[in-house]
Amino acid sequence: TVIRAAILIQNWYRFTMARLEMRRRYSLSIFQSIEYADEQDQLQLSNFFTFMLDHCTHPDSVSHIFTSPSVAQVVDEGLCLTEFEKMIDVPDSYYGPRLSFPLTVEDANALLHAFRNEQLLHARYVLQLLCETRRVLKEMPNITHLSTSYSKEITVCGDLHGNLDDLLLIFYKNGLPSEQNRYVFNGDFVDRGKNSMEILIILFAFLLIYPNDLHLNRGNHEDYVMNLRYGFTKEVSKKYKDYGKQILCLLRDVFSWLPLATIIDSKVLILHGGISDTTDLDFLNALERKRIPTTRPSAHIANRNVAGNTQHISSSGSTEPSGSNSSSDPTLKEWKQVVRYLQILDILWSDPRSQNGCTPNKCRGGGCYFGPDVTAKLFERYNLKMLIRSHEFKPEGYEISHDGKVITIFSASNYYEEGSNRGAYIKLNPELIPRFVQYRVSKYTRRQHLRERVGTIESAALKSLREKIYAHRSELRSAFAQYDPNSTGKISVDDWAAAMESVLQLELPWRMLRPQLAQMDPDGDIDFMSCFYDLKIDQPIKEVQPALAETLCRYRKDLEIIFNIIDKDHSGLISLEEFSQTWRLFTAHLGIDVCDEALDKLVLSIDYNKDGHIDFNEFLEAFHVVHRLE
Repeated sequence: TVIRAAILIQNWYRFTMARLEMRRRYSLSIFQSIEYADEQDQLQLSNFFTFMLDHCTHPDSVSHIFTSPSVAQVVDEGLCLTEFEKMIDVPDSYYGPRLSFPLTVEDANALLHAFRNEQLLHARYVLQLLCETRRVLKEMPNITHLSTSYSKEITVCGDLHGNLDDLLLIFYKNGLPSEQNRYVFNGDFVDRGKNSMEILIILFAFLLIYPNDLHLNRGNHEDYVMNLRYGFTKEVSKKYKDYGKQILCLLRDVFSWLPLATIIDSKVLILHGGISDTTDLDFLNALERKRIPTTRPSAHIANRNVAGNTQHISSSGSTEPSGSNSSSDPTLKEWKQVVRYLQILDILWSDPRSQNGCTPNKCRGGGCYFGPDVTAKLFERYNLKMLIRSHEFKPEGYEISHDGKVITIFSASNYYEEGSNRGAYIKLNPELIPRFVQYRVSKYTRRQHLRERVGTIESAALKSLREKIYAHRSELRSAFAQYDPNSTGKISVDDWAAAMESVLQLELPWRMLRPQLAQMDPDGDIDFMSCFYDLKIDQPIKEVQPALAETLCRYRKDLEIIFNIIDKDHSGLISLEEFSQTWRLFTAHLGIDVCDEALDKLVLSIDYNKDGHIDFNEFLEAFHVVHRLE
């Protein structure tokens, strides 16, 4: 009897743990699928900027996004540190750190102490720090070479994404950077989290103190347009209202000088995203970093298939076009731009997969999926032993793939939600054997049971998914209707799942998620309109038609980026003419049918003080999906 009871308890426990693990995994799948779909939208938005240049009445309002800022746009490179003291006054009421250059370890410790206590560094010191950082970065190669012979171990950290607590915990567990404690930070320092600026200041300060012992690789989020979408631009503008424009322009310049990769002992390659079957390290090392494009070139030349068919990259790093020379083919200059762009796109955006081959990364919209054969080919060419990359969320903070040759390291814990994942970093010893250290910054989860933690993650994931569903309401209703010729309002589970995937394209287990998203009748059919019962679009302006409100809600992030780019002085205001023209170009580019009369009424209604300008951030923020129960 005792044995039988023990077996029953054991089976119950295993069943309960399996269900919790299933819920945790599909919740993380929801988060990741939505994240990748958003990144895909972000990269596709670059095509609209090209379209805008061709059709905009004032093309200069957007042309600046295709080029790096000139010296005139950022703080003058010849400006010395003492001149900042004359230009920007630091009041006596400021109690934060007061930096003097060259920086010392005491300065870095003062910054860490201030940021632990949620203090801001004054704008004068931020600008001085960024100018000095740019000066140091410009002297560095595209690919940094390190040796473990000068140090017992080298620590490699992955994405931090504005999570200051993770960086502070890494330093607490692993020690501060020094000549005896070397670090490589592998990109994506900014966006998503609320302390991106503080992370940059700390990393740049230690870079200036220990330029040979702390190394930074560029990630796909160290990018002007990405920062507009994922929060860093807003963070800087909010924290540094008076000098936000200068800081953002200077940061854009600093990002363009960040190295692209690091190689340890000629055996371990560290870069942010991954590789492709055309990745050429010699070519990458010979690039002019300042000229690397941060957005997609014209759509008709930025085509991986076309570029791949015509591309030849020699071992010396030179590039030559081959193939036909018809009038529709890109020019040599354009072709070289595409090759350069694709090489950078691949190392910043690619992800490993278990299947052999190299295919376009359709989930993210940029880079590629590379298999074990692609890794082996690159290792053979350059006599490498290991590839360490980041870029990809991992529940345990790291993952080993391609028979131990590829390691993904992700250092932002609680990335999607409190308790969603651990962070990790790697310790490499002189024998290049990796040792993983995991952690999780925890304020609340330690007091929660496993069931409560999974419930919190699941609830947040389903909330994001329902908002995505409602933003595509019209398309989903049309897709459901195709399976409901008799207009019963009911369809089968298989048809419901097929319709959901055809519209949202998130590659989610829809049948498993069905109980959380839609109601089923006793006959086993789905009431497809129940997907929308608990949601509505907040519509503060009566003049907005429902179809227009849904369109504004769905493309709110894209429109916010576009308007922020037009708003070069970061005032948050654009003219009614710019608003109307941009909206019409955007809908024309996407093929969205919106009534011009409805738009005209909308434009007039949002000019509250009748001065011919609108606060577009406040306006767009008003159109979002709300949950009726909340």
